[in-house]
Amino acid sequence: MPNVGRIPAILSISAALFLSALPSRADVYQYIDANGTISLTNVPNDPRYRRVIAELPRSRAVISDGELEPVIARHSRAHRLHPALIRAVIKTESDFDPLAVSRAGAVGLMQLMPQTAVRLDVRDSYNPDENIGGGTKYLRQLLDRFNGNLPLALAAYNAGEHTVERYRGLPPIPETRQYVQKVLRYYRTFLTNDRLSSSRAYRAQALGAKARALAPSLPTRSPDRP
Repeated sequence: MPNVGRIPAILSISAALFLSALPSRADVYQYIDANGTISLTNVPNDPRYRRVIAELPRSRAVISDGELEPVIARHSRAHRLHPALIRAVIKTESDFDPLAVSRAGAVGLMQLMPQTAVRLDVRDSYNPDENIGGGTKYLRQLLDRFNGNLPLALAAYNAGEHTVERYRGLPPIPETRQYVQKVLRYYRTFLTNDRLSSSRAYRAQALGAKARALAPSLPTRSPDRP
């Protein structure tokens, strides 16, 4: 799940405790003051509070490939990432459930933490379009930050960029290392599937063209009767 490195660890722990104590269908509102202090509440008493988690049922949602693929393709193009990579992150993070919420409070398909969602200007983390847009943008930022090193970018997506920088490589955190391996495994699988699909589509197109070329041409007018 994305974790913003600038947020102190104590805040992340406090946020997780706060979110875990809420009712399963509570809205969550957030306010960031001039000093960067983040306040979370389910009862906003100030107009500056902004909703970052909307009240939704916790049952697993169903979203079809037909709905999701155009969204993934659009954001992948915008941020110069392969759609298979975004699919791999979504599979690992939420198993394609747009209503997924982790124990730490990460939300949606790409499991955005509330503070990360604010940073990425995501208003509704349950919305697949906004969530994928924010998560894809964040992954691109991490790849740029770590000079295109995908394992490090994925580790930062899971454990925070400052954690990766502190260890100057993959953090010795079993969960993070397993996360990176899992995403890369799904990435390879989705890449292979994409190539096979493209190959099948190309062969079908080529066979269709060959069949059309071999088919006898229809006469433009009926031949004269004897």
